[in-house]
Amino acid sequence: MKKIDLYIYKKFIGTFFFAIAMLVLIVIIFDLSENIDSFLKNNAPWQRVVVDYYLLSIPYYINLFIHLFAFIAVVFFTSKMASRTEVVAILSSGISFWRFLYPYMLAAMTIALMSLYFGNFLIPKTNEVRRQFKDQYMERLSESAGRNVHVQIGKDEFVYVESYNIGKQYGYKFSWERFEGNELKYKVMSDVLYHDTVAPNSWNIDPYAIRTLEGDTETLETGRNFRTLMNLYPKDLFKMKEDFEEMDFFELRDHIRGMREKGSEGVKEYEVEMQRRMAAPAAILILTLIGAALSSRKVRGGIGVHLGIGISIAFAYILFMQISKSYAISGDLSPFMAVWIPNFIFAALGVYLLAKAPK
Repeated sequence: MKKIDLYIYKKFIGTFFFAIAMLVLIVIIFDLSENIDSFLKNNAPWQRVVVDYYLLSIPYYINLFIHLFAFIAVVFFTSKMASRTEVVAILSSGISFWRFLYPYMLAAMTIALMSLYFGNFLIPKTNEVRRQFKDQYMERLSESAGRNVHVQIGKDEFVYVESYNIGKQYGYKFSWERFEGNELKYKVMSDVLYHDTVAPNSWNIDPYAIRTLEGDTETLETGRNFRTLMNLYPKDLFKMKEDFEEMDFFELRDHIRGMREKGSEGVKEYEVEMQRRMAAPAAILILTLIGAALSSRKVRGGIGVHLGIGISIAFAYILFMQISKSYAISGDLSPFMAVWIPNFIFAALGVYLLAKAPK
């Protein structure tokens, strides 16, 4: 990189990390003031509060605001450069505006790769500990799926459980049915079903009655302590609030595939999350282009005008994202389109602003 490239790159990265560090500190202070009663009421050890909750929350908070503060950082330091006529001097030296954008995009790519790693790999791992702490000392993230739980575990396989105890991992009034077309071929019934630690999908059924139908022949087998493997996991029988937060990219992809095979409801929420993790880094690149094009012109009012316009654009992007996400989960809009439409719209805005930027 040239000296000017290095100068802009350092300005971008330095401004971004300073701004995001100040924000994370403020968010942690406000969160502590809001949740300190829960910590004291539930006798949460302060070492776990500091390490398991707040320290491991830092990557989550950074990634939550990363595209917003990357954009604000670009607007802030570019406006300062424009107000000091540095941009005019750079462009007047014969450097094209596209070449001027090179260090911006290099810095944006650095932040985008960090966001990609945080969202898909680091944060799911830290969330395992953070959410365990939250479930124990703040709010219950797991809750019963209610009575009369029906789960499709295969193309023609269905499980019914009247009720499920999360703590003991016991299900009551259980049945497992297997069909061929519309004909019942296999059915297992039991008063009690409980999870076996031998394998994630291993279960004990006690007592049991197994009914098998082959043509006109029907057999019935009864007994005690029947151990079996089936495509059923304890998490299928209760609700875990936003459990996708603990899944890395590959786990989330496999979970979505499994939900589709079972015909489970709520798969769109997981698909939206997977698309969001890929769209957020792309948003950093798009918003960086918009911020650089918007702030590189010297205007009356200086930094204040650019920051005002920039913050308005950033919040418009967040609003678009939330609206399209809601349509995807509750409507007919595909998860891909829901998450990427704001990027497409703001990419078009970026192209327009780049066309109007000083050359």
